[in-house]
Amino acid sequence: MNLVIDIGNTRTKFSVFNRGEVLITVPVDEFLPSHIDVLQQEYDGLNKAILSGVKDYPEDLKHALQTKFDTFIELDANTPLPIENCYNTKETLGKDRIAAVVGAFDLNPNTNVLVIDAGTAITYDLLTADGKYLGGNIAPGLEMRFKALHQFTGRLPKVDKADYNKLFGTTTEEAIRAGVQNGTVYEVDTTISAFKDFYRNLKVIITGGDAEFFDNKLKNSFFVHFNLTSLGLNRILEYNGEI
Repeated sequence: MNLVIDIGNTRTKFSVFNRGEVLITVPVDEFLPSHIDVLQQEYDGLNKAILSGVKDYPEDLKHALQTKFDTFIELDANTPLPIENCYNTKETLGKDRIAAVVGAFDLNPNTNVLVIDAGTAITYDLLTADGKYLGGNIAPGLEMRFKALHQFTGRLPKVDKADYNKLFGTTTEEAIRAGVQNGTVYEVDTTISAFKDFYRNLKVIITGGDAEFFDNKLKNSFFVHFNLTSLGLNRILEYNGEI
């Protein structure tokens, strides 16, 4: 059994996998060394772990994982992957991005896939049918756009994401919401169309905290998979046990 820990920009998730199937996925404010003891008591045979962090985490967590698991991988630019990473600056590539691409590869082998992770940032990552990760785009996420309008202007209020399907607003709050949300939808839809012009039979997978926001809003078809990054991390862990 495998423990997968994914430390993101705004939240941390941990998952337990058994033979490739996820048993639990739990969001927490912080994953602590004490969580390990609880999980190993609950899940007999939990002896392999992988840790991925896009921000710094305590050294004692790493030490606990090293000492309490037979196999432990701290994902970095040198970790062997089941795909070919063609990114030119691998050391700057977000661990969540490459893990999500590996998850997409595990779900859709021999397929061109565009992975869109809608979280703090919106990332677009391209995997070709022959298993090559070519790179992608990074853009501000919804919350970041709302905060930027408030923080970098003198009078615009802080507006939160909400259901709003009108083309434009008739109040300042509505105008901000229409501008940010409609603009993001147009951006994502146009980006998908542009990739489809170059890569045939492209499958699109959207993951991340804001994945549900795009439901029924995009003209292009797509699939939602909330645990794509965790699935990819588990596959990386298993792959390193195979080589």
